[in-house]
Amino acid sequence: MTGSRNALLFVLLAAAWGSAFMAIKAGLEYFPPVLFAAIRYDVAGVLMLAYAVYATDRWRPRTGGEWRLVLVGSALMIAGYHAFLFVGEKETTSAVAAIIVSFSPVLTTGFARVLLPSERLEPAGIAGLFLGLVGVAVLSQPNPNDLLAADFVGKLLVLAAAVSFALGSVLTRRIDAELPIETMEAWSMLLGALMMHAVSIARPSESFAAIRWTPEALAALVYLSLVASALGFLVYFDLLERLGPIEINLVSYVAPVFAALSGWYFLEEPVTPLTVAGFLVIFAGFCLLKRRAISRELPRLRAAFSSGR
Repeated sequence: MTGSRNALLFVLLAAAWGSAFMAIKAGLEYFPPVLFAAIRYDVAGVLMLAYAVYATDRWRPRTGGEWRLVLVGSALMIAGYHAFLFVGEKETTSAVAAIIVSFSPVLTTGFARVLLPSERLEPAGIAGLFLGLVGVAVLSQPNPNDLLAADFVGKLLVLAAAVSFALGSVLTRRIDAELPIETMEAWSMLLGALMMHAVSIARPSESFAAIRWTPEALAALVYLSLVASALGFLVYFDLLERLGPIEINLVSYVAPVFAALSGWYFLEEPVTPLTVAGFLVIFAGFCLLKRRAISRELPRLRAAFSSGR
């Protein structure tokens, strides 16, 4: 029974986070991009903080190290990631954005090898990073004669989002502080939202007056705030404890399937052979980088999903 529950939650998390790319794309028709991301995390941050108060005995940071942890998370994993992602996705499809973001675990491993003394990159790991970059190149199809084209710049911005998240993931590991993950996420969301509001104010094209409050706009905002963020992270916390970080990383490679399906169904976005090829190359790079960890975890993963232990 436990194995079936884990499998169901895994699929639901992938579906929630994958379809979020479709909801972002849909909402961008009605919201300025950075302001859209900020409002999303205004709502999600309040909900996550309420959950942290309920679920933990440390609902706020107390030490300097804990606040540094939150500041890195809010600046890179919330504000930087979502500002780049929302602006970039204006010029690309849900599926392509999700696949480029799935490069983040590969980048995380690369940054860890550089920034964490205990990590080192072997030749196979370098090959994995290279494969990931090839996958992104397949998706972006750079044309030297038109590097300022909107769709290419959009994909570069989504790649910058993946870089920001990966760098934040590694830098938080360098900070000597212990804070419940729910508390860290809640305060990172709230401070990240404030940072994005500041960025939005600095962008001449963005203002609250530019928002069109339609039923579709509200549906996109509610879905992203409640389902993809608040509920999605609760499922993530549960699965992280049950399955571990290697299995959770695999969500990044199932989510693009749901991004493609939801984008195709709701927004009539095409899924091209190059999209599929780019996804497969990036996933191959991840498997090469994580080959030893995956081989160690596969038996436990099979047990968790099938035997119920």
